[in-house]
Amino acid sequence: MKRTSNATELFQAASAGDRGALARLLSIVERGGDDSRELAALTFRRAGNAYAIGFTGAPGTGKSTLVSAVLGEQRKRLDSRVAVLAIDPSSPVTGGAILGDRVRMQEHALDDAVFIRSMATRGHVGGLAAAVPEAVRLLDATGWPLVLVETVGVGQVEVEVAAICDTVVVVVNPGWGDAVQANKAGLLEIADVLVINKADRPGVQETARDLRLMLQLSGTLEWTPPIVKTVASTGEGIAELFEAIASHREHLERRGELEVRRAERARDEALEIAKGRFERALGAAVGGPGNAGLLTDLRQRRMDPDQAAGRLVGQVARELAGESGSL
Repeated sequence: MKRTSNATELFQAASAGDRGALARLLSIVERGGDDSRELAALTFRRAGNAYAIGFTGAPGTGKSTLVSAVLGEQRKRLDSRVAVLAIDPSSPVTGGAILGDRVRMQEHALDDAVFIRSMATRGHVGGLAAAVPEAVRLLDATGWPLVLVETVGVGQVEVEVAAICDTVVVVVNPGWGDAVQANKAGLLEIADVLVINKADRPGVQETARDLRLMLQLSGTLEWTPPIVKTVASTGEGIAELFEAIASHREHLERRGELEVRRAERARDEALEIAKGRFERALGAAVGGPGNAGLLTDLRQRRMDPDQAAGRLVGQVARELAGESGSL
């Protein structure tokens, strides 16, 4: 393929199976900017067919090995194409992904029906790269029917994975914390499937008991997350995990919840984009020449904070409305 930086041409090439073009498009998504917005307009209209499965949990639970095993099970059973987005920590030197997850999935590297991409967190709260929703949509729009998303597992704010995935798999290990710590993490609130990985270690039954108790305390649920015990390094329990994920998908499709969830996610994403634009414009307005006397007015009590906020909001709203009208 002739090398090009045009997002539309790259998208057409990636849709035709050009993996190099797809990799370059994902780099555009990570960088953001005008090319990324042009690409977003292309992908959104063509997406909506892929199924996204998120894997999240604390560091050291074996998520990468588990994702690799699920990937292998998917290829064995359905022989369909699978894409993996592994969210890695950012390098402190380059800001790029450290690529640890990709290293652990090398057994699939020669499979033409598998595409693995590491993406850097770049310091994003919750360990989930800000560009991941658009990256998932890009893979969807270019013909990848299944996308596996693995979070970096840093900190407790891992719930962001639920905002972009249809099924969320929460991975824990035997002896994992107590009920208070689990509820604080918020992971059970987003779990569609619970996995106790490294189940060949002591404490499995106690962990399963604690998880069942916490689920019972959650009250009546339309879907009760199954608890699956796995040893990802040997493949034990992977078939059961595959079945649990498939059952959750069937549950969503049967009840019509899948499309509802996706529509709500699109709405939430639009709100997040709008809030981001407004915050940037607001920051610029506060430091702009038109508001040089704002701090003085507040200090001398000629204006109260509520009035100052109204002035800033009105100014930003007019500026953004003007930009929208010029498009």
